Amino acid sequence: MPALEAQTSTLLIIDLQQRLMPAIADSGRVVANARRLIAAARLLDVPISATEQYPEGLGGTVPGLLDADVPVYSKTTFDSMKTPSIAEAIRPEGRYVVAGCEAHVCVLQTVLGLLAHGCDVAVVQDAIGSRIEDNRKAACRRMERHGAEPVTTEMVLFEWLGDSRNPRFREAMKLIKPMKADQEPATGAE
Repeated sequence: MPALEAQTSTLLIIDLQQRLMPAIADSGRVVANARRLIAAARLLDVPISATEQYPEGLGGTVPGLLDADVPVYSKTTFDSMKTPSIAEAIRPEGRYVVAGCEAHVCVLQTVLGLLAHGCDVAVVQDAIGSRIEDNRKAACRRMERHGAEPVTTEMVLFEWLGDSRNPRFREAMKLIKPMKADQEPATGAE
């Protein structure tokens, strides 16, 4: 799979929900890296979509993570592609950059579903989580074996930028600093 490009990517945030996150191993890292990805996507005009697994039980997405204009799809299926409204929104020719929880359940099954629909998928290894780390690691190995590209948050950011002469380079570099889970990334707007 060639380098990711902002023009052909979609960021897909899977089930980063407020009642689920306290149970996720190293959830602070997962949420902080998701915030960085979302901020980079906003900065570089990459479309963002999100899912919520049974929000009546698990609550909505972590507060403040997404802007109001981001489409959020409610689902009960573990594979998002088995929810008609989500499957209809997926572009088969698209490249999907995936982050979220739980790695071995909804992330894994959605990635397998996207791959089955002919999509290129990059899974952001430092922005996915599970309650048990062994489950996350096994999911990462399985997704890679099936054709998903393993990447990190910084890899995505630099590939989306493509060049240090990108007009958004300085703003994007502010996203490289480590953040706490509840901290907004600096994007030069301050």
